[in-house]
Amino acid sequence: MIAVAGLVVGVVLGLILQPSVPVELQPYLPIAVVAALDALFGAVRARLEDVFDERVFVTSFLFNVVIAAVLVFLGDQLGVGSQMSTAVVVVLGIRIFSNAASIRRHVFKA
Repeated sequence: MIAVAGLVVGVVLGLILQPSVPVELQPYLPIAVVAALDALFGAVRARLEDVFDERVFVTSFLFNVVIAAVLVFLGDQLGVGSQMSTAVVVVLGIRIFSNAASIRRHVFKA
């Protein structure tokens, strides 16, 4: 229940304050969102399997976002930023869909 309340408060504050992302960081925002979604789907899967651990979730969330951003930054420095972004999205997308399939199997017993 605390997580839902935190989500609602965060959404309301975002709508009221309308924060802007600096232009330098805008290429990294979609990658960070996909990395965060990967951690979130992994947490839901772990919760359904009764193996959820808050420390694992927090560290997974932070490390996924940081590692994805660093990979894209390195790709930008090497001149292959768009290819590196695509690679990160593909890998994290595969993990998200894998976790979503596991969640579906658990919820619908199919």
